[in-house]
Amino acid sequence: MATVATGVAELVPDPDHHTAFTLLLDGAPQSHVDLADPTYLLFEYVRRMAAAIDLIGPPGQPLRALHLGGGAMTLPRYLAATRPGSAQRVVEIDGELVELVRRSLPLPARASIKVRVGDAREAVSGMRESSYDLVVLDVFAGARTPAHLASVEFMSAIARVLAPGGWLIANIADGPPLRYAKAQVATIRTALPSACLVADSSVLRGRRFGNLVVLAGRTPPPVDGLVRRAAGDWFPGRVETDLDRFTSGFAPVTDTVAVASPPPPEGLFGNRQ
Repeated sequence: MATVATGVAELVPDPDHHTAFTLLLDGAPQSHVDLADPTYLLFEYVRRMAAAIDLIGPPGQPLRALHLGGGAMTLPRYLAATRPGSAQRVVEIDGELVELVRRSLPLPARASIKVRVGDAREAVSGMRESSYDLVVLDVFAGARTPAHLASVEFMSAIARVLAPGGWLIANIADGPPLRYAKAQVATIRTALPSACLVADSSVLRGRRFGNLVVLAGRTPPPVDGLVRRAAGDWFPGRVETDLDRFTSGFAPVTDTVAVASPPPPEGLFGNRQ
């Protein structure tokens, strides 16, 4: 989970991988990075986002990528390893966190990854039209996505900086009865109508709190590949394509009514998303 909150950051060595670390923010697991193997992804929702990245273009093809929310830069590292030559920009508002990562978890020397400290929406507003093939939206203030990043206006701004064949990959955290997630999917589809969801079946059925990964663009998403990857994961997931049914009764939200995502329930392990 990428963060916009300033908190106490701590790097904890992974006992199973001597080159890997978990980034804790205020005691909660926030990112995981293996410096020797950036393709090793511990968190299941991150593996689902990585699967979408793998499938949106021919293997190894460089992408122009914008990451809104940085954390320990897990996905930028993954993209640099799997699609060498990709030009990447990361926007992360927590400057102290950025400095910690630069100092203790340095980015690969040959990777073209530029990190900017700033607010995601403000940064996107100043970017050129059609300048990215991929936007990854994974921004949290503590354990909640800020309201100003959850509106039709912001999704339109993201769509503006995406190339015609570009894709948004968004991480949505929600729990029963998925009111926030349903409204967010409706909101995203106002700007990028061709979309699907990938999540744990129990999360999609509204039985527990968890992460829903949205892949959205202007052309049909690679559903068959996503289904195979989700089914073959360590923790199998499901792909939802009938988003008209999923969002039935939920209207897109504008800046005037947008709200932050719901907090995780008390007792959820480390408030991990």
